Parts: sequence; C-alpha cells; structure tokens
Amino acid sequence: MRYKNFEDIPIWQEAMDIAIGVHTISEGFPRKEDYGLTSQVRRSALSVSANIAEAFGRHHRLDKLCFYYNVRGSLAETKSHLIYSNRIGYVDSELFKSLEERLRIFNINLGKVIASLSKSR
Repeated sequence: MRYKNFEDIPIWQEAMDIAIGVHTISEGFPRKEDYGLTSQVRRSALSVSANIAEAFGRHHRLDKLCFYYNVRGSLAETKSHLIYSNRIGYVDSELFKSLEERLRIFNINLGKVIASLSKSR
C-alpha cells in the first residue's frame, strides 16, 4: 500500500505510541538518571519512529531498507534499556512485560515490512 504521509503508516503510528509509552515510564526514573538512562531510553525509542519517517522520505528501495534495519537496531537498544530499568527496579515487572510484548509484536510487523521491501524490485 502506498501512503502519502509517513504519519499514515501503521508501523510509524505504533512506533510513536511506543515512544510515548517509554517517555511516560521514564518520567518515574530517579532524577540522577536524567542525563543518563532516561535520556538514552527516550532517544532510542524516538529513533524508531524517526527512522521510519526517514525511510519514507527515501526513494530507493535499498535506502529504505537501510533505515528499516536502523529501526531494528534502535528497537533492540530500547528493549535493552528497558530490561536494565526493570532489573534495577525502575520499571515494575508487570508494566515491563506489557511493554516487552508491544515491542515483540512491533518487531514482527517490522520484519514483515523488511521482508516486503527485500522482495520488491
């Protein structure tokens, strides 16, 4: 399906929702983490939707693929920060499991986008 704006792409919408969720969760982190973990997890989560938007702006399939692979990397980085946050007690386990499931489903959908772009010529 062709989209006129990146904001219309369902995977971008989900990425933005995840970034907002991460931002909300990280508001509960200790102030001492403002320039460390809080900043890192927010940046990596926001990078997911930003790279999807950048992929949208590219005209060549291989350029688009490169940005979608960057999305996968930013998603993994975000998950790693959230695992750490959970293990040190900044994020409660139930909330973490809920967000982890959203990330898992997002990753499946991302894989479908990448597979589709990889097959198209």
